[in-house]
Amino acid sequence: MSVSDTTIQPDYDALSRAPVCSDPFEHVLVPNFIRRADLQRLFASLPHIPSGGSFPPSSLSLSPLVQSLVREMEGPTLRRLIGEKLDLDLSDAPSMLTMRGRTREKDGRIHTDSLAKRVTILLYLNPSAENWTRQEGCLRLLRGPHDIEDYAREVPPVDGTLLIFPNGPATWHGHRQFVGQRYTIQLNYMTRDAMARSELRRHRLSALAKTLALPGLKG
Repeated sequence: MSVSDTTIQPDYDALSRAPVCSDPFEHVLVPNFIRRADLQRLFASLPHIPSGGSFPPSSLSLSPLVQSLVREMEGPTLRRLIGEKLDLDLSDAPSMLTMRGRTREKDGRIHTDSLAKRVTILLYLNPSAENWTRQEGCLRLLRGPHDIEDYAREVPPVDGTLLIFPNGPATWHGHRQFVGQRYTIQLNYMTRDAMARSELRRHRLSALAKTLALPGLKG
């Protein structure tokens, strides 16, 4: 097996070229941040995640290919490009990365992210399918907190699409109810206040608990 078979090189040039949009709030959308040539082998290498919820990578059994992708997501190139794109100093921001493999009935309700999260980055790792053309499970960037149909942009969770937005009190988002397989990597750059420290502690404890309680996911 060659090195190229076990590594992923995201399309950082596409991120550099992507515009910063302002409707309904500031965001950047990068289709095929994972190049088309890499998608099929990446889809085939995703970990088995039989239940809903977010899982730290340490609690999952990851292939070398997915490990490579996680390293890229947590690495300095992505951090630098996002900081430049959003005009933010993220050089010393703590980060938190989780993976999801399934969506439940209760997921996708309209919400904003915790204020401990300065920036939210979502990487969608699902093949194009009929579910998404029916708009089930497609993330919507909303104009307000009350109506899932009042959206400015809809993002199908497919084919290595990358979505980035700085978090704030009006960054409402959600999706129509979808139950089933839906792979997402979520990366957050955090604040450095007590709220963020508390959330990072919960994240570390969650990683330990899930590693111990769900041995079938790892190893």
